[in-house]
Amino acid sequence: MTNQGESSAANGTMPSVFVGVGGPRQMWDEEWSGQLHAWAESMPHPKSILLFSAHWLRNPITLGATKPVPLTYDYYNFPPHFYEVQYPAPPAPELASRLVELMGDKLPIQASDRGLDHGAFIGLMGMYPDADVPVLEVSIPTFDPEMLFKIGRVLAPLRNEGVMVMGAGLLSHSGESQEANRQFDEWVVDTLEKRDLERLFSYREVAPGVKQALPTVEHFIPLLVAYGAAYDDGRDIRTGVIAFHEGLGSRRSLQFN
Repeated sequence: MTNQGESSAANGTMPSVFVGVGGPRQMWDEEWSGQLHAWAESMPHPKSILLFSAHWLRNPITLGATKPVPLTYDYYNFPPHFYEVQYPAPPAPELASRLVELMGDKLPIQASDRGLDHGAFIGLMGMYPDADVPVLEVSIPTFDPEMLFKIGRVLAPLRNEGVMVMGAGLLSHSGESQEANRQFDEWVVDTLEKRDLERLFSYREVAPGVKQALPTVEHFIPLLVAYGAAYDDGRDIRTGVIAFHEGLGSRRSLQFN
């Protein structure tokens, strides 16, 4: 772990975060899970979590289950014990109502009974292994970076209400070139720290290594919502919470105070 985040948000608001979640085998990576848990312990304990996973793309914005339901095991050809994993996080119906209130007539919203997918529950298992935080998963309705950032801005008030806005994905998602993964990872960190929105929104055109690091973009875009939720001239952007590279690419997680 590098550059550990501060023990609490200096201004009393809940940080928003991006969790670097790879494949299902990460559930059994004790070192990684321990890093995530230590990171979660360094932050205020959230009242609830609003989570955007790379593995749920659906328009219009769709709310996950607000009652107890089974997990969504959205992976294939793994041993049987991968499908026996449980993570009984409490549902968050009050957060669902609050989200609808915030969105108002800005964007349409619909409900579903979908359980947490592996992009959601794998990171949560590491961060909050007791499954004691209510979670609402929400679909990602678009690939447009500026629109996702704007959705995050709409959600910003939740951070003053004890809600953690969480994106879950990967900064890079390719085994083609580890050098490209590293170049893109470093470019993202530099862009976030410089608060350069024009460059961030144009990442597909201007970022080094992006074509190799992100053959498809769904694992990257949850970051844009989390960043938008924290983007404010007075915020402290801390980008080096957990940073290491292996397998498919970057495993960096990010904290935005």
